[in-house]
Amino acid sequence: MFGDASRDLPQRIAFLLVPNFSMIAFTSAVEPLRLANRASGRELYRWHLFSPDGKPVSASNGIALHPQGGIDDAAGFETVVLCSGIGGHSFADRAVFAALRRLDRQGSDIGALCTGSHILARAGLLDGYRCTIHWENLAGFSEDFPQIEVTSELFEVDRNRFTCSGGTAALDMMLNLIAQQHGQELAAQVSDQFIHERIRDRHDHQRMALPARLGVRHPKLLSVIKLMEDHLEEPLERHDLAKAAGLSNRQLERLFRKYLNRSPARYYVELRLNRARLLLLQTNMSVIDVALACGFVSASHFSKCYRDFFGRTPRRERSGPTPQPRSRAADGSTLKGAA
Repeated sequence: MFGDASRDLPQRIAFLLVPNFSMIAFTSAVEPLRLANRASGRELYRWHLFSPDGKPVSASNGIALHPQGGIDDAAGFETVVLCSGIGGHSFADRAVFAALRRLDRQGSDIGALCTGSHILARAGLLDGYRCTIHWENLAGFSEDFPQIEVTSELFEVDRNRFTCSGGTAALDMMLNLIAQQHGQELAAQVSDQFIHERIRDRHDHQRMALPARLGVRHPKLLSVIKLMEDHLEEPLERHDLAKAAGLSNRQLERLFRKYLNRSPARYYVELRLNRARLLLLQTNMSVIDVALACGFVSASHFSKCYRDFFGRTPRRERSGPTPQPRSRAADGSTLKGAA
């Protein structure tokens, strides 16, 4: 099981890199292993890089790494870490899926960083397991794999499966692994070397808290925004939002205008359109299904709102490069326009 101390040292870990993998997630997973070796004075971990075909593979930042072999050469490794990133939701290499299943049958612990959960799910390796994924991909993953239990945790470990939301969460996952296998003191030494002042556990939030994300600290305004985020598929009426926060409709309107420079209705639509864009780009859901999942009553109304907001229709969104947005939405996403 992932996290159990290896019988033999060094513990051998295979990193499988797929095109456009996240460099920060990959390095955040590898570097704790290097520093654990250095701090302990022993070779506790040894890692090797693999790609689907053994050829160099580029990260999403354009930097190419040279692997030591193809995926079939990872046989015999105790742990296999699949590193993915942009486009992981559309990765469809059946040969890789089959190779991952072989590694599973051979007894390897298999995990994924960032969008790699999509790939493990397509390979059938997350059925019956709990997993996590980057917050931006959470809605799309849930739509594509409704039978899989996916959480918004920083990382998840479920028997011989482990998944990580990506970014620096991989650092915390590996620090927790080091602590479990070789003691909290060593993990703390490694964390100190990274100037990482606290080792987060899996229950820590992926995203910044609303006050930090929005630059707003008004408690009633934040409570309304949280309600909006929790009710995107079935939007709440303005008077219900105001009542829940102990405000009048006029007070609610003033708060949004003062702190966010937009009406409550406009802000709510921005949230729903932002979610819709993620579903369009990360799933094969029809336009009408995306519209309904984001609280729009018809495809025509959804398309008009989407075009007004992003400058292109939902169908066009899937067929061409992303347009440059004109302003930033209140939740931190880059979007067009503000009312």
